[in-house]
Parts: sequence; C-alpha cells; structure tokens
Amino acid sequence: MTDTQLYLISPLEVGGDFPQRLERALAAGKGLVTAFQFRVKGVDQHSAAALAAPLQAICAAQDVAFIVNDSVALAKRLKADGVHLGQGDGAPREAREELGREAQIGVTCHASRHMAMEAGEAGADYVAFGAFYPSTTKDKGPDAEVPEPELLTWWSQIFEIPCVAIGGITPDNCAPLVAAGADFLAVSGAVWGGDEVAAIEAFAKAIEAAR
Repeated sequence: MTDTQLYLISPLEVGGDFPQRLERALAAGKGLVTAFQFRVKGVDQHSAAALAAPLQAICAAQDVAFIVNDSVALAKRLKADGVHLGQGDGAPREAREELGREAQIGVTCHASRHMAMEAGEAGADYVAFGAFYPSTTKDKGPDAEVPEPELLTWWSQIFEIPCVAIGGITPDNCAPLVAAGADFLAVSGAVWGGDEVAAIEAFAKAIEAAR
C-alpha cells in the first residue's frame, strides 16, 4: 500500500508570520508533507506573486512541490511546480500546453467517478475527491454530494494516477481515508488553525496508526 502523504493548502492570509509558520510545518513534516498549495483569493496577480515568492523559496529548500490554486497564468509567471484546477478553471490539456511536461496538474473531482476519469484521460497528474467532511475551505453548500471513502479504494485499485482526499480532514477523522487508499490528505484548517507543528505530528501518528 502506498504511504499516505500530506498536501498542505495555505490559509487565505499568507502575509505576516505565515512564511515562518510554513517553514516550521515543513520541517516538522519532513518526508510526510510533499506538496503545498498556494491559495489566495481577491488579490491581483502582481500582489499574489509577491506573497508567493518567500513561500515558494521555503518549499524549494524543503523539496516540497509548490502548486498554485486555480490560476494557470500565475503558475506560469512563478514557474511553479504545478497548478490545481477546479471544474471551472480550464482543461488539464490546455494547462499542460501552457506549463510544460514537467508541471503537476491536479483537478477537483468532488464525488464524481466520471469527472475523475475524464481528468485522468485529459492528462491530470492527480485527482482530488471531497469534501469528505464539512469544510470551510471547500464549502460546496449543504446539497453537495459527499463522497464515501470507498471512492478512494475504487480509484486506487484501477488507476495509477494518485488521488487526494480533501475537505475538513483532521488527525482524528483521517484514518478511514488513509485505510481506503488516499495517496494524499489535503489539509488546511486542521494545521493552520492552531499549532502547526503539533498538528503535523498528530497527522503523522494518525496516518501511521491507520496503515
């Protein structure tokens, strides 16, 4: 079974002391945290690039992939390691043409097997399923379909492309997702909402116990 790794998603506020917090989290999660998604809303590309620069340098120093949320243009400008696309953010094939062969391209697939298969056929490097639990980061409203952990098992048994579980994941509720075969747990609030080092250590223990 693949070892489940952590995929950190930034809070919306990444100024102030956030670079130091990221550095501490990555140091605590050496070998466990392998990707970081830069996710800011409502700032222009120039400001976003300025906010991203120190975080991208920290990720590079720790050998952690730096992924930009939603914006192929920003990912290209930053020469980021990849981009994460929502269902309305453009096609993986077009992103690949813009960003090149080496870029990591991920696609949000909610609870849909069909979307995930389409993303895989279109050249995505990973697919993200969720929200598995109530989440402020991935708030799709009360009517959004909630995937079952079996979706991760189905995907990982049939396809080579890694799958990411997202949405309200904490050290206390991640075990079923790890056991079901999630390659990555995408986490945000559970880490940045408190002591990031303690949170990473708690995730490490929970993932180890669930294997």
